[in-house]
Amino acid sequence: MTHAHHAQHADAQLGHAQLGHAQLGHTPHGHAQHGNPEHGHHQHEDEGQGQAEILDLDAEVLGEHIAAITAWLPLQVAPRRIVDLGCGTGAGTFALLDRFPDAHVTAVDSSAGHLQRLREKACARGVDDRVRTVRADLDAAEWPDLGTPDLVWASASMHHMADPDRALRQVRELLAPGGLFAVVELAGFPRFLPEGAPEERPGLEERCHTASDGHHAEHVPHRGADWGPKLTGAGFTLDGERVVTVDIDGAHNEAVAAYALGSLRRLRLSVADALAPEDLTALDRLLDTDGPQSVLRREDLVVRTERTVWAARRGN
Repeated sequence: MTHAHHAQHADAQLGHAQLGHAQLGHTPHGHAQHGNPEHGHHQHEDEGQGQAEILDLDAEVLGEHIAAITAWLPLQVAPRRIVDLGCGTGAGTFALLDRFPDAHVTAVDSSAGHLQRLREKACARGVDDRVRTVRADLDAAEWPDLGTPDLVWASASMHHMADPDRALRQVRELLAPGGLFAVVELAGFPRFLPEGAPEERPGLEERCHTASDGHHAEHVPHRGADWGPKLTGAGFTLDGERVVTVDIDGAHNEAVAAYALGSLRRLRLSVADALAPEDLTALDRLLDTDGPQSVLRREDLVVRTERTVWAARRGN
């Protein structure tokens, strides 16, 4: 079977956990949906579409930062077999394909829609013969056959695992001897507004982040974890750790404006019940695309956040 055929047809139906991938400031697109694989299918279709759009914008706005991480990886030789765990719509997959032109990537996610979008992109870029997609629930006790990769990449997906320590051990067993595991995690939602914005409710974004942190502490307890000790505890040797600071001027940048709109919309989902009514009203004004205070009309947007990457090696 050719790789092109894999890229078109290799979605193993192995679960429906919305594991998702890397949105930098991480919208809540990745929370696991356990139980009946069809539970909530229709009600999540629109949400899944919104997730995919955010992931695509993430790749567009933050592409240089993702490329910088792939260039930093302490690899002894260029990998030829790569697994992208929680690949989303392919931000990491395509960065890795660009960085390592002789490599093939197995892209793994629980969302059929994300994988379909990734395959369409692969075909449009002419790299469909280098991509295999696998639909899988990575919280399952057994994973599908993902080969024996030289590099495993997990960007903004590990913190969604129900049992991350078990998942780390599974990655170690998966890797070829001497292979590298790159874990990329997030500092939280990105910031988009100046500190004094909006004028009627200065500090609104920071209050939203405080509320979001409380929500995620309850529902996503592994977000913000120090993965270094966890990796060594799973039997890896830590080869490096790096913090990547993101500070992008979004003035006159339509992609940044759309990214801010989508991200703040998803932030609202997790904080609406915790905000003061005046803050919620101010946030809704920012999200009203037809209103004069819409984020789409602002010329002072930025993208500020951090990513941390850990590079861990399996022994020979």
